[in-house]
Amino acid sequence: MNKAIYFQTMNRLFLLFLVFAFGLTAVAQQAKEEIEQNPNLSASNYLAYPAPTGKMTPAPKGYKPFYISHYGRHGSRYLIDENDYNYPLQALGDAERQNRLTEMGKDVLRRLKLLREESRGRTGELTELGAEQHKQIAQRMYERFPEVFKGDVCIDAKSTVVIRCILSMENELQQFLLLNPKLRIRHDASYHDMYYMNQQDTELYKKKMPQRAKVTYEKFCKDYKDYSDVMGRLFNDADYIRYEVDAEKLGYVLFKLAGNLQSSELRKKITLYDLFTKDELHKYWLQTNAWWYINYGPSPLNGGMQPFSQRNLLQNIIHQADSCIALPHPGATLRFGHETMVMPLACLLGLNGYDRQIKDLDKLEQEGWVNYRIFPMGANIQFIFFRKKQGGDVLLKVLLNENEATLPIKTDMAPYYRWEDFKAYYNNKLAGYSSSEKL
Repeated sequence: MNKAIYFQTMNRLFLLFLVFAFGLTAVAQQAKEEIEQNPNLSASNYLAYPAPTGKMTPAPKGYKPFYISHYGRHGSRYLIDENDYNYPLQALGDAERQNRLTEMGKDVLRRLKLLREESRGRTGELTELGAEQHKQIAQRMYERFPEVFKGDVCIDAKSTVVIRCILSMENELQQFLLLNPKLRIRHDASYHDMYYMNQQDTELYKKKMPQRAKVTYEKFCKDYKDYSDVMGRLFNDADYIRYEVDAEKLGYVLFKLAGNLQSSELRKKITLYDLFTKDELHKYWLQTNAWWYINYGPSPLNGGMQPFSQRNLLQNIIHQADSCIALPHPGATLRFGHETMVMPLACLLGLNGYDRQIKDLDKLEQEGWVNYRIFPMGANIQFIFFRKKQGGDVLLKVLLNENEATLPIKTDMAPYYRWEDFKAYYNNKLAGYSSSEKL
């Protein structure tokens, strides 16, 4: 090879390397940049429901929507554990009495008192914003697919027995009735349905964090859980921080409160995000992102089976859809529960590639595993069914948080899929899990 050809070849290879490296960096930094632009995203499952951004792809010619099946998370809520409000209030209150707070520390204490007062007696309950989120979801569902809700069709709604889920369901149903008073509503919240509405698989859950996963996760978090700078903004005495403050515990709870504040009416008056730098918000989010991937995603660190915790829910969705497809005007089947169902269901379905098994936790963000895109407050998965006529070929598309999603199924009309292909693929997947459990 002459020198000219050699150098041309090397230059091309170098350029290809730069393009590849730049592409990886761009993907890797995407969540970081999103969080820098919108700190609320660092809240993971505490993110208040964002309005959908994607456009709807028209259905194939002649196909009309006729049925919707859905599983959704409750809307925005207060934190569940009272200690999340009480502990930081006590920690900063003790320091104030000893004159150990900075000016920022004193102001953070003032804000914490407001949060404690607003949430008193309401831990875990739906907030005003949470109720509004579900009204808006119902409004958009009705406007996007009016054929489904035409006339006196039935909406069959079920909730888990948790009050925030029941109230989320009722707010959606009230909105539907405002839009069409002729609708026939059936709504229920019973332990009878909890085997699929909120399946508790004790044996599977025991396998979430084996020693290998635990060690790997702790090693991953080592570089991301330093709260020393945050403590320095709150307290004016290094020795006091060293001997009197549990920096990791206090920092984590304050980060959680900062994220959940967006679900409170106080979001209009105060923030806690000024306590953290943009880099800190990103690295604290990285820990949470990895934790959810291991515990509810398809992580190979624990065998990748956790999404099968929602096998009963997926079987119910398939069975109910088959029954409703046989009807001339089936309406909608709505289910209301929790993010601990939405996330593994999205992974079990492989929505948008969320069934990917990623060995290296450092590569989660780079490979597109971004938890806040799956399960914000009010998160939902909608299955929209289409047909030309009763008894004809049935198509469906799936919406994740009201945006069109992809499935790991062959189709020549994405984002639309044939119902028979959907059933065959997931019935086979579920059967494979059952077989493996018998071995």
